[in-house]
Amino acid sequence: EGVKKVEVNLLLNNMTVEYDENSVSQNDIIKAVESGGYTASPLNEDKVKTSSVAEVPDESLDLKKKLQWSVVLLMILMYVTMGHMVGLALPSFLDGVKNAIPFAMTQLILTSIIMLLQKHYYINGWKALKHKAANMDTLIMLGSGAAYIYGLFAIYVMGYGLGHGNLEMVMHYRHQLYFESAAMILTLITVGKMLEARSKGRTTDALKGLMKLAPKKAVIIREGKETEVDITQVVQGDEFVVRPGENIPV
Repeated sequence: EGVKKVEVNLLLNNMTVEYDENSVSQNDIIKAVESGGYTASPLNEDKVKTSSVAEVPDESLDLKKKLQWSVVLLMILMYVTMGHMVGLALPSFLDGVKNAIPFAMTQLILTSIIMLLQKHYYINGWKALKHKAANMDTLIMLGSGAAYIYGLFAIYVMGYGLGHGNLEMVMHYRHQLYFESAAMILTLITVGKMLEARSKGRTTDALKGLMKLAPKKAVIIREGKETEVDITQVVQGDEFVVRPGENIPV
């Protein structure tokens, strides 16, 4: 209530709000955004005037680093969990029923590191769930989280089985670990996110190229005199000069 107009720019990652200052404040707007599971903070006037596509960070670089580490850890994890299916031998301390706990703990550690690298899915997913606005991150959180929690349960059951000499139970739950599923979900989703970020980056690069063609200065006529100013200082109602061969600066 009290907001007249809202514009969201996905390329610049900002939002412009026109509102009635008598009935709503900046804090009210920020709280409304946060109630939807997002984050917001005020943008000062100087930054608004100079904000451009050129300032947008390349999201794919951060995703690429996380993905590289995730893939390396996932490959090790897949070797531990499924290497025997293609004839790869496990180290002696991971092989066999009696080594079920080290076998499971190795998977737990590798998966935990991947989950830590991709923790933003859990942070965003939990925020969305808390605000009753479930999104894709919520599904990722629930899917990978369920596999991880069941893996923890299987470790406890294997420990119980070893303690009571029930090797059949240990062998059964040794094959019921789903840590690699949790890690695979996170890694494959990150591949998709990185491709999406690259696509957005290419669009941004094209816009950056166009913006570089725009003049940085404008010649304004003020009080009958020509004055060269920065284009950010051009305001509505100004008269400006465009000489032959020059680009229009606004």
